[in-house]
Amino acid sequence: MSAAAGNFLARMAASSRVRSDAAETRRPAEPLARRASRLPPPPALRLSPQGFDLIAEVKRRSPSAGNLAASALRIAAQARNYVQGGAVALSVLTEPEEFAGDLAHLKEVAAAATVPAMRKDFLVSPYQLLEARVAGAGGVLLIAAMLGDRELREMLRATHQLGLFALVEVFDRPDLDRAVAVIRAAGPAVVDGRCRTLLGVNCRDLRTLQVDFGRFAGLAPHLPRGVPTVAESGVESPGQAARVAGLGYDVALVGTALMRASDPGRLAGELLAAGRASAFESAGQLARRS
Repeated sequence: MSAAAGNFLARMAASSRVRSDAAETRRPAEPLARRASRLPPPPALRLSPQGFDLIAEVKRRSPSAGNLAASALRIAAQARNYVQGGAVALSVLTEPEEFAGDLAHLKEVAAAATVPAMRKDFLVSPYQLLEARVAGAGGVLLIAAMLGDRELREMLRATHQLGLFALVEVFDRPDLDRAVAVIRAAGPAVVDGRCRTLLGVNCRDLRTLQVDFGRFAGLAPHLPRGVPTVAESGVESPGQAARVAGLGYDVALVGTALMRASDPGRLAGELLAAGRASAFESAGQLARRS
């Protein structure tokens, strides 16, 4: 492992802090909060009763895959394809250095889609949640490994106050245990069918950039009941979607495979179909055993 790879998450956190401070200097939090308070509620995140859903990701590049989209125009088109393919939400990279993201991409996707758009970034401050809300987001990503318990509690509380859902991401068992405790303390994860909080397991550890698909199976027995769970990264084929659904994950978040697909809407539909078939089969097996 290179020193740069080992320090990736720390670098992203430091860069995010600089971006947040600079943005707040240009545009103070108070008027941004007033603007956010005047906005209509964002679309609700509601999972289907079919046992498995897809969060489809739009991004211009990634550190591991390189360039994925030449322009923001393709990002807006991708968003529409994903919705047609059945995606329940859209994840949008806004980190500029490694992912060529921008808040403008979030605005475009939110305007183009009928499902909630989630700001995916290395968020470290409540100010960035305000930015997301004003840009049209319906949700945000919170990375547990970047935030202490108090910070995670504050970020989750601020997220809910803004009417956004939070995808709380973990890499390992200690992350998971910490995150579950904070999520439980924040109240119900789902209220009247609307998801407020999801717990995501990322099989790419952003501290090391290493991918371990087996992490999904390793952490599956420890996933909490009552909190929708998301398999992040590593899902590239219908077979892998079926695998994580069979392990009990409610959602898969898929980005690179969809960005590279010649027909992303079709691939999204195939991932959903495979996951739902597997979830249905697993539910039937449990019913027969009970």
